[in-house]
Amino acid sequence: MSGEMIPSIHIRDIDWEKCWFNPGCAMSIYKPELIEPMLALLREHFGAVKYHNVCCRHDPGLPEGAVIINNCAGCDRRFRSEYPGIRTITFWELLDSVEGLRLPVYDGLTVSVHDSCSFRRKPQVHAAVRNILRKMHIEIVESEFSGTKSICCGDNFYSHLPNERVAELQKKRAAQMPCENVVVYCIGCVRSMSVGGKQPLYLPDLVFGRRTEKMENTLDAYHGDLNDYIEAH
Repeated sequence: MSGEMIPSIHIRDIDWEKCWFNPGCAMSIYKPELIEPMLALLREHFGAVKYHNVCCRHDPGLPEGAVIINNCAGCDRRFRSEYPGIRTITFWELLDSVEGLRLPVYDGLTVSVHDSCSFRRKPQVHAAVRNILRKMHIEIVESEFSGTKSICCGDNFYSHLPNERVAELQKKRAAQMPCENVVVYCIGCVRSMSVGGKQPLYLPDLVFGRRTEKMENTLDAYHGDLNDYIEAH
């Protein structure tokens, strides 16, 4: 692929007095029950990480040298590229660094992984996600287009193409997954895999032993909820 890979801030370089966890708009709407346990896990292993819920489309209002721990690829991209002085790292990179981390075990579960397209240039995130899955005894069958070659699930084409065409792209992307169960780490990808007939497994759900429900709401309803949240935060 074209373009240089994008590093995250190294864990040893994080000033934990200037570190915030931002779960992202979509998780705050669709999986709010996961925010508290994710933040608690960070605090258990990394100290007094603070909570931040300002949408990435608005000035985060944080000091120079601040670090945002994110769960959303779009948030990672916007915070690090649009706001000078802000560095980012994913929840997954931090989680993967914890020695002896207690995780659920899913013996016999075989999955494919859909990598968020906004993380395409961050192979360190792809590696961390797969390391965590293997620590949970999950077998991975890779698709042809994964990691740095990943293809958008289709959701980013919303408002740029007719909804019917977006749905076609979502079904096409889902069909490229070799397994029925597809691990995703973006809420929009949960919806896309649902539309495509696959069983999405949202990575935060797996880490905390929860079930991922398929998302049945329409594109307009999904993005309408997001826009309402963005305006309010």
